[in-house]
Amino acid sequence: MRAMQYRHFGGPDQIMAAEVPTPRPTATQLLVKVAGTSVNPVDWKLRRTQGLLYRPVPFPSIPGADISGKVVEVGGQVTRFKPGDRLFAMASVRFGAACAEYAVVEEQAAAQAPANLPLAEAAALPLAGLTALQSLRDLGGIAAGQHVLIGGAAGGVGHFAVQIAKHHGAHVTAVCSGKHAEFVRGLGADVVIDYTLRKELTVERPYDLVLDLIVRAPLRDFFAVMAPAGVVVSTLPTFSRVSTALLLPFVSRRRVRFTMVKARAADLDQLRMLCEAGKLRPVIDRTFALAELAAAHAYSQQGHAAGKILVTVK
Repeated sequence: MRAMQYRHFGGPDQIMAAEVPTPRPTATQLLVKVAGTSVNPVDWKLRRTQGLLYRPVPFPSIPGADISGKVVEVGGQVTRFKPGDRLFAMASVRFGAACAEYAVVEEQAAAQAPANLPLAEAAALPLAGLTALQSLRDLGGIAAGQHVLIGGAAGGVGHFAVQIAKHHGAHVTAVCSGKHAEFVRGLGADVVIDYTLRKELTVERPYDLVLDLIVRAPLRDFFAVMAPAGVVVSTLPTFSRVSTALLLPFVSRRRVRFTMVKARAADLDQLRMLCEAGKLRPVIDRTFALAELAAAHAYSQQGHAAGKILVTVK
């Protein structure tokens, strides 16, 4: 089958086309004919060795965790899928496998694709959608009436987080660049802060929950505008943030928590139901063909995408 592979650490030029054997599913896996995948920042961070300390990458490696497509074959212990089913799934972030004509995924990491989305576009949902859902619900304890601040609100995870927070009845303040202000308002954000014009955070009421998807501002900037028992959820466990998280319970009711996204079929099903109910929609910033994966990575690294970067597999 045709696949795209990392050959070594480095820039997008390390991504090359290859002919590799079609994988075979184990007893708990599904073989999927891939319709689409998407680029997430973790993909090129691993390639640039930024994730090497905690996620060493084998070479050659087929990148990509997001998968949508049709089931071709099922393992002997699979009960929820049959050949021909439309699904979306999250493969291993470390080992990838999505950027190919065929991929295998665990049954517990897959769900039926939303009926109201083109199959390829369903690949925009898994990693970013699960990150947003699990960060807000499981780590942040989001509830109706809360004031929520989302940093990086126009990005892949951020644009899902705005929609999920609004679904839970929260008041959402979104931080993004001015050129994306109308975009995030269209997703439901109540207040937009343009970080290119104003560095300090403003507050109508102290924030109960902060979802920081950029991880550049010091935590003290958030603490200054947070409720006494507020929670910061961070997508990157830097040394200083982990240290603060460990010490904070001794001096404050505030908490700092870190997202480690998990591929759960039940949560993918939750994303599907939100999509089908019109509460959640993936926004595609740009679409690339599989052979253009290096260009898709280069575009993602610029950090200017609004929504998701989709890669179609034909």
